[in-house]
Amino acid sequence: MSRFDATTERPVGTGRLRTEMAPGGPTREDGSGSPRDPRTELFLLAVTSLVHGGARDDRYRRLVRQLAVSDPEWAAGFLRWLRTDANMRWAALVGAAEFTRARLDAGEHGYSRQVVGSVLQRADEPGEMLAYWRATYGRKLAQPIKRGVADAVARLYTERALLKYDTPALGYRFGDVLDLVHPSPRSEYQGDLFEHALDRRHRRDRPIPPSLESVRARADLMAVPLSERPLLLTAPDGVARLGPAAMTWESVADWLQAPMDRQTWEAIIPRMGYMGLLNNLRNFDDTGVSDDVAAKVADRLQDPEQVARSRQLPLRFLSALESVGSPRWSAALERALELSLDRVPRLPGRTLVLVDTAGSTATVFGLALARRAERADVVSTGTAGGALFPMRPGEPLLGAVGRWNPTGCLNSVGTNTASAAAEFFDGHDRVVILTDAHATDAAPHSPGDVVPEHIPVHTFDPVGRTGDGPNRFTFGDPTDACFAMLPIVESGRRAAWPWTGRY
Repeated sequence: MSRFDATTERPVGTGRLRTEMAPGGPTREDGSGSPRDPRTELFLLAVTSLVHGGARDDRYRRLVRQLAVSDPEWAAGFLRWLRTDANMRWAALVGAAEFTRARLDAGEHGYSRQVVGSVLQRADEPGEMLAYWRATYGRKLAQPIKRGVADAVARLYTERALLKYDTPALGYRFGDVLDLVHPSPRSEYQGDLFEHALDRRHRRDRPIPPSLESVRARADLMAVPLSERPLLLTAPDGVARLGPAAMTWESVADWLQAPMDRQTWEAIIPRMGYMGLLNNLRNFDDTGVSDDVAAKVADRLQDPEQVARSRQLPLRFLSALESVGSPRWSAALERALELSLDRVPRLPGRTLVLVDTAGSTATVFGLALARRAERADVVSTGTAGGALFPMRPGEPLLGAVGRWNPTGCLNSVGTNTASAAAEFFDGHDRVVILTDAHATDAAPHSPGDVVPEHIPVHTFDPVGRTGDGPNRFTFGDPTDACFAMLPIVESGRRAAWPWTGRY
């Protein structure tokens, strides 16, 4: 999905991880927070929220620009890690552009071209970078932007990329990018590809070069009359023609120009990838896909190797479970959820998990962390204090979630995390708090006041407030991406950043 590269341009306006004690922004309950050193604040801003506008994003841009000049090696490694390991496209792309702008303004040379190239990992992203830069800093492209984008184009532009991403919905088509940055093709084949992309963009009616076999196969499919396309899929060799033409399930839907019916789904399901299957379970049910086909889909969903390759985490499978209407997927999704716990980091030592009574996401997140911790105590927090949840060794995660309410953990409204922390903290190595930020804490006001200063306190809340002292780390809403943040933050306290990039 494009974020900046739309058809209508619009403006978008190796150190220690530590917390300084200077007063910072207020919490929702009007307490005072504490700002962090620039690297720590930038790190937390980026890993806890995508770039989507507002004051937090402005702060993110300012911090990137500051560190691009004061610590470019750290910033370069951070931005590459953000796009590759953390898989945060928008934050990495915006960061690379702001990194470049800051170094140009400061008269500094080096790093920028390499940083731009490192964050462009998908073939539609060169156009995204150009769209963001020109909307923010004018139509003239800086040389590091042009060269970094050109490097990425030579690496990313292939036939399959052209067929998937070069669409009229983008303001910067492949041909526009080629016109602006003039990359050198890496081979004669890529030269043919570049020429064809330019022909497509400028509506030049020229033959498709013979070297572009997938493009030619796609053109042959597009020449099939609309009325004959559904019949082609059910013909003996029909589906076999999809592979050479680089047809995904999304492109099949566009090609048909009609709703996908049962026969169509059953024809293409064997060719679909894992995420395509996971995202279309409701469609399979709505169109009446047979139980035999559904059983094969379920087998793939719970296959350990495929779950591992998908890199999905528990909350994604929980979302799928909650969205499907048919019970025939339940067992497979529950099994996949359990398998996905292997991607939740193991927390050493003892962990105290304080879970707000307000929402199921917080409950699942907290119980998943506890399942993977070496030792954990899980407490439900409410206005009356806290209730200890009895964990059972080896119990499936959803089984624990199902016991949450019957055991009386949802015993009151509101949140009193400070009281619960005071009652249940007993020499734990860390405290994890999941809250909706509507705390009714009175005295002491914050859980950080009752937990020793040297113990990390990780708070997840929708406000994303700054911490209240050393070793106090506050994130936004818990998401799948947040599971990895706790050990990363704690490793940062030991000056062990999760990247080693050198440029």
